[in-house]
Amino acid sequence: MRIKTLIINIFTAVLVLCAPAALADPLVERVADSPDLVVVLKADRVMYLYRDGIPIREYSIQLGKAPTGHKVRQGDKRTPEGAYLLDWRNPDSRFYKSIHINYPNPRDLRRVGGTGIDPGGQIMIHGQPSYDTIEREGDWTDGCIAVSNEAMDELWEIIPQDTPIHIYP
Repeated sequence: MRIKTLIINIFTAVLVLCAPAALADPLVERVADSPDLVVVLKADRVMYLYRDGIPIREYSIQLGKAPTGHKVRQGDKRTPEGAYLLDWRNPDSRFYKSIHINYPNPRDLRRVGGTGIDPGGQIMIHGQPSYDTIEREGDWTDGCIAVSNEAMDELWEIIPQDTPIHIYP
């Protein structure tokens, strides 16, 4: 797995370094330790934050109850795969804070276009359930990416609006 992670890190660094300046949002103020990219490796259950092509933070994650494969429809318990944006936040989530992933994106909508399949939505990075007192183990979400509440506090503070997120199998 270390070779796979290294290859993805190199690929991500190339993407970040070659990304056009137009992808940056001039309305979002980035602090010194703000990431400019979030990368999720589903198989490794890890999320990396990158800045200027260099990994700056790493978090253990939990996924949907059926984590293998790309999300296809509402209720399939899968976490999507692909390139998305972290586009809004919910401080009053039924989970300990949540940051929205803009799934389905136009590519996802084209994939199901005309089939009558509901691709689902409301995919988030979030903390543990607000209604529970114990931290859950294993994959338990309906397709979201879960982290500890401590990790969620850190993500909440340092991830700027409209930060890209790449989710790999």
